[in-house]
Amino acid sequence: MSVVTRFAPSPTGELHLGSAYSAWTGWHRAREAGGTFLVRIEDIDIRRCKRQFETAILADLTWLGFTWDGEVRRQSEHFADYGRVLDGLDDRGLIYPCFCSRADIAASAGAPHGPLAGPDGPLYPGTCRSLSPVERRERLGAGHEHCLRLDAVRAAAQAGPYRFLDESRGWIEGDPLLLGDVVIARKDTPTSYHLSVVVDDHLQGVTLVTRGEDVLPSTHVHGLLQKLLGYDQPRYAHHGLLTDSAGRRFAKRDRDMTIRAMRERGMSAAQVIASALFAVGMVM
Repeated sequence: MSVVTRFAPSPTGELHLGSAYSAWTGWHRAREAGGTFLVRIEDIDIRRCKRQFETAILADLTWLGFTWDGEVRRQSEHFADYGRVLDGLDDRGLIYPCFCSRADIAASAGAPHGPLAGPDGPLYPGTCRSLSPVERRERLGAGHEHCLRLDAVRAAAQAGPYRFLDESRGWIEGDPLLLGDVVIARKDTPTSYHLSVVVDDHLQGVTLVTRGEDVLPSTHVHGLLQKLLGYDQPRYAHHGLLTDSAGRRFAKRDRDMTIRAMRERGMSAAQVIASALFAVGMVM
């Protein structure tokens, strides 16, 4: 099977050293196998994503030498793809509208018998899952703001057991309830990270997903959606995260660690890549 990898940044800031390592990982795995390296811009967060950041990201990748194959896919241009999948999940009774605000969810988390804890914090308690069809229609008809959530229990029942392969961890049994009823379409956008990444990987024929280990819990959701939708499942390689001397992971707020800042300090592309690899114990 041909190796197809992808690097999929969100244009909410400039690339930093950790981003360079993540991009190198996907690019290197594709090139060493004579495969395909794709670049995807995950710009569904219409409030935070900026075109100038996308321009800077693509310029940084070019400067680093991480040439990609084919055209860049921008998620904001493919809402129709996600909408068709949403309609199918809705027809199967697997999604429901959620009218809860952030304040509502935070309040439920502080209640004496609040929601269960998940890997990233309290799970959504399922408040709107129990609304009757009449209540849902009334709120929708009144124009109440809402997102769409995946009914994890129903989805698990329809999907049945599943697992996914991580190269360093082996086969992992899927836990469909690990993140609870995740958002499948945001209030301001007709999709979500979980939905769009699964659909895009399928449509683009991605066979190997290389990404940070912080996303490993989400892979349980992605495996569930792949099973429900009948998609071929890629292999996964969840890599470690680059951190500073205090053990804090690099983020877009670390201006001095952006690729642009390092380039302006006179570092070459080879030196930047070597620095990223050194940070994870690899030698270029």
